[in-house]
Amino acid sequence: MIKNVIFDFGAVLVDWDRHYLYDEYFKSDEARALFERNTGRKGLTALEMSQWFLDNICTIDWNAQMDGGKPLEDGTAELVAQFPQWEAPICEYFPNWIKMFHGAIDGMYEIVAELKQRGYALYGLSNWSAITFDKYVGDYFPVFKLLEGMVISGRELCIKPDEKIYRILLDRYNLNPEESVFIDDSIPNLKGAERLGIHTYHFTDAQTLKADLDKILG
Repeated sequence: MIKNVIFDFGAVLVDWDRHYLYDEYFKSDEARALFERNTGRKGLTALEMSQWFLDNICTIDWNAQMDGGKPLEDGTAELVAQFPQWEAPICEYFPNWIKMFHGAIDGMYEIVAELKQRGYALYGLSNWSAITFDKYVGDYFPVFKLLEGMVISGRELCIKPDEKIYRILLDRYNLNPEESVFIDDSIPNLKGAERLGIHTYHFTDAQTLKADLDKILG
């Protein structure tokens, strides 16, 4: 029987996407000129330039270093040293972190509140820089106040799908993995939880999750 529901945060409870910042950034003439000078590619849309930049410069693997506890200043300085020609857009990343948000995921507050009312214990497990979470996220989204506890990777200096971070959550809150379900949009992170015996659910949207709740909870 499921007693504990564990939520990922980004793309599950809150709408965080790096494109929200860089799709706008590359609309400027200055940013376009920089991109074309650095890549030799012309005629791309702002979205295409943004995608290339996030795939090749400010990658998700680079972001994960900060999720794992590396100071933002160090991560930025290292990337600028590696790609000095991209200094301007790199230095937009963390100072404009708030522009990567478009609020909460529609419908998720209501689902979390319903689960709490039904007596389930609710927790969070997220790969997130401790600095950006505390500054931009933790106190700004009411859904987090419904959780009984959370584990943030940047505070623990390890990230999903490393087994260590799941064990931290289970041990800290005395959770039985067989009585717990983890909801995440990332397949690798779900597989990491499954290796410890935690039930999992691949999140796509709130409407589908709501329809599947009874099946998930057993």
